[in-house]
Amino acid sequence: MEIRPTPYDHPDAIKLNDQVQLEYIDRYGDEGDATPLDAAMFNPPHGLYLLAYDELGRPVASGGWRTQDENEEGYSDGDAEIKRMYVVPESRGLGLARRTLALLEADARAAGRTRMVLETGIMQPEAIALYASEGYEPCAKFGYYRHHNPSRCMAKPL
Repeated sequence: MEIRPTPYDHPDAIKLNDQVQLEYIDRYGDEGDATPLDAAMFNPPHGLYLLAYDELGRPVASGGWRTQDENEEGYSDGDAEIKRMYVVPESRGLGLARRTLALLEADARAAGRTRMVLETGIMQPEAIALYASEGYEPCAKFGYYRHHNPSRCMAKPL
C-alpha cells in the first residue's frame, strides 16, 4: 500500500468521496455529509489530503485535515479538522485508517496546529473506536453538525 498526497478534487479522491457519501446515506438515511468543503481547504500548509493505493494502483482509502480557528461554529484557534476518513470495505482491517491518521496528525503538527478535531456519528462505532484508541476524547460539539443529536465530536492535543 502506498499513501500519498493527492488534491481533494483529483478524480480518485472524488471517487472515494462519492463512495463515503453513499455509506453515510446508508448509515444515517439522509443526504450524506453536507459540510461545505473546497479543494483549496486541503492545500498545504493549511491542510493535506491523502489517498492510499493498493498494489494494483486502485484508490482504497482517504483522509484529510484542514485548518480551523476560532469561529461561530465552535472551533478553537490552532485546530486541525479531520475530514473524509474512509476505507473501502474490501480494504478494511489492514490498518490504513490508523496509518493515514498518523500521517495527518504529523503533518498538522508540523504546520503548527495544536489540536486535531473531528466529527463523526453514532452510526459509525468503528470510527469512534479507532479515534478513542488513538487518544481522542469527546469534546464540545463544533462544525456543521454541532446541533445534530447523532453527531459526536472528539479532539486530541497535538
